[in-house]
Amino acid sequence: MELKQANLELSGLTAIRRNLTVAELYEEAIRQGEGQLVRGGSFATLTGNYTGRSANDKFVVCDETTEHEIWWEGGAHRLERADFNRLRARQSAYLQGRQVYVRDCYAGWDPKHRIRVRVITQHAWHNLFAHNMFVPIPADELPSTDEFTPDFTVLHTPDLKADPTVDNTKSEAFVALDFTQKLVVIGGTSYAGEIKKSIFTVLNYYLPKEGVMGMHCSANTGPEGGSALFFGLSGTGKTTLSADASRGLIGDDEHGWGDEGVFNFEGGCYAKVIKLSAEAEPEIFATTNNYGTILENVVVREDRTLDLDDDRYTQNTRASYPLGQIPNVVEGGCAGHPKNVIFLTCDAFGVLPPIAKLTPEQAMYHFVSGYTAKVAGTERGVTEPEATFSACFGAPFMPLHPGTYAKLLGEKIAAHSATCWLVNTGWSGGPYGTGERMPIRYSRAIVHAALEGALDGVETVADPVFGFGIPATVPEVPTEILTPRNTWSDGEAYDEKANSLADMFVANFGSFREGTSAEVLAAAPKARATS
Repeated sequence: MELKQANLELSGLTAIRRNLTVAELYEEAIRQGEGQLVRGGSFATLTGNYTGRSANDKFVVCDETTEHEIWWEGGAHRLERADFNRLRARQSAYLQGRQVYVRDCYAGWDPKHRIRVRVITQHAWHNLFAHNMFVPIPADELPSTDEFTPDFTVLHTPDLKADPTVDNTKSEAFVALDFTQKLVVIGGTSYAGEIKKSIFTVLNYYLPKEGVMGMHCSANTGPEGGSALFFGLSGTGKTTLSADASRGLIGDDEHGWGDEGVFNFEGGCYAKVIKLSAEAEPEIFATTNNYGTILENVVVREDRTLDLDDDRYTQNTRASYPLGQIPNVVEGGCAGHPKNVIFLTCDAFGVLPPIAKLTPEQAMYHFVSGYTAKVAGTERGVTEPEATFSACFGAPFMPLHPGTYAKLLGEKIAAHSATCWLVNTGWSGGPYGTGERMPIRYSRAIVHAALEGALDGVETVADPVFGFGIPATVPEVPTEILTPRNTWSDGEAYDEKANSLADMFVANFGSFREGTSAEVLAAAPKARATS
């Protein structure tokens, strides 16, 4: 990947701290009042008004190249280069005479496909976040700043707010990418996830051109080397279900699938920790009290202990920690080709089964659909379940047309004979408010059975609406919950809700019909008449 960007972003800055250690960044962050130490050694901070990604404030510079390559319907907003350059100039002026922190690192573990990244931050704790989340350059290989030529640079100034009337942004926050200048500028928001997601977007722009499938998924591998992918939107269990003590963790969020197998884009994990428990998620829970972990918007009691159940700041509480804090992490961040591909959904309507086997065509249909559901209380204004579709399970980070990624995924599934599954970690026995959410122990048992081959040869029954195959039995899981209609007290009510969800799928897929094969279109759910 030949990008090569000139070393221009540090010119004129005088108070620069380069590639500080964790201890030094802790000292800087505490000295500047950016957060506080927790009793176990982690660092807790608050992100203010922005406690999650601001999708409406993400921009891409529209030029002669990106005009025709970017899928503008996917969430990226057009920005003129003059507006981008104005934001960049304001950042440079803002940082003059201020302390700044520089982190040189890689994005991607595979040396053939990784890019060199420089992250320049206003705050020390955001630089610690970059230290956790990107792939570190070994200390004995770390070049001087003058020798390091980044492929992409991130300029991060959360205290600098945009003026929409002048900068042509949509609010005070901005996350803007310029693929020509190889630069990301971020301001107006302290939510650290914007840093890593911007570079994830960069990789997903370039890697498909090299035949590498960029994926918003977690990944792990078994003792015999067969890896597994877990696609899913936030809240579906992507991080939780891939953190399995019996398997090696490759990564929890962002990966590439190339000719030699799967590789992690990141050097750390960024896990949701609201209501985290030591019993259900022991590996992740243990990281919340570790030295080097950053906790975003987690409530810290007066005695400096954590209250992970308190959502007073947000339900999107987060922990950022290096991969090395997970005991069974795969060293080197690479593994073989996947044997299993799992699409996770949190179906709040109680319609989808806890597990279903997909044909390759059904897999492509569900991949492009990217379905899950929001429930009441998770977002402002959401009072009842709402269907959410995000193409490729990550539309905001997939700058090319979904068909580009779907074609790559289909080719790789076929080439390596991967088995595809749909796993519902959402509601059973009725919709949200009536039914109950699938217990995590059952979801773990279901995933374990699929990955260990315990479902090979098990009889499946075709769902009359969605068409996929529902296994008749799964070890350690009650048979009566496998067919969702059987869990409802009113079968006709289930039929009505299933038909309604099927119609939502079909309506959402309308914008993808052009260019989609007849075989994939035939995998769409088919609403049936109710009695």
